[in-house]
Amino acid sequence: MRKSETIFNYFYSKLLSEKVREKSEVVIISIAIVSFILHLALVTLTEFNLVQLNDYAGIFRNPIAAIYTPFSFILIYEVYLLVYYLPKSTTIYIGKQYEIITLIVIRGIFRDLAKLEFTSNWFAVHNDLKFTYDIIATILLFFVILLFYRLNNKKEEANDQHPVTIIKFIRLKNMIAMCLIPIFLFLAIHGLARWIHGNFFSISQMVDSIKDINGIFFNEFFTILILTDVLLLLISFLYTDKFSKVIRNSGFIISTILIKMSFSVEGLLNTVLIVVAVIFGVLILWIHNKYDNLA
Repeated sequence: MRKSETIFNYFYSKLLSEKVREKSEVVIISIAIVSFILHLALVTLTEFNLVQLNDYAGIFRNPIAAIYTPFSFILIYEVYLLVYYLPKSTTIYIGKQYEIITLIVIRGIFRDLAKLEFTSNWFAVHNDLKFTYDIIATILLFFVILLFYRLNNKKEEANDQHPVTIIKFIRLKNMIAMCLIPIFLFLAIHGLARWIHGNFFSISQMVDSIKDINGIFFNEFFTILILTDVLLLLISFLYTDKFSKVIRNSGFIISTILIKMSFSVEGLLNTVLIVVAVIFGVLILWIHNKYDNLA
């Protein structure tokens, strides 16, 4: 038993400790800054025809598009934070999911800025219309996430004296979180490699199917989150049969499923699914808190 405890503490200190979180933040921000500078350099070299790139995604045609690259690395750090908070707080863990999808929308805005066509017939141009949807969605999501954190049940974070059964559940969530980190790291590296190969080295005309990195990493990412949430929901039945908690966690799973579904559609429906998913999660948390106040 003591050996298993030592192994657990070792991996926890290497993957989920506060020290690792702080170091990860410094590393990711440093990489984001360097990647931004490199992207700008490639845009400049491409502009002066000093290098020739198969830029199918159109990310080296405008300096504004360079913002897309550092945001991608910031998103990876947000993924780590999501896993970091998984054992600590269910609501913050869900909130991080909402932050990630909002950052994905914002990242898309930076990419779309480089493709805007300033014409009198604004709403007839696909890229301009998508930009308009995303701008409105960002404002709504930012506001709704604010409401979500305000509704966050402070008892969950304030109570340091957990019953023995809850401590076991938290330990189990720590183990799941430690397993998720290498899985997400592999998906990120594999997805980035596929995207780079498809956009710059592939001679296949099928490149259009993989030129959006959102559909490569984050589609699988939210699939794994759904499976993880379902697993945690089932395990939670061993520790609580409280109706409000079961409904809350089930509602959060539905919210995550709606977010994942947004990656399979485009245009207005994509934006609507994202906003509806986050609003649904906020309403579930609000009703859960009202229900608990009756007890």
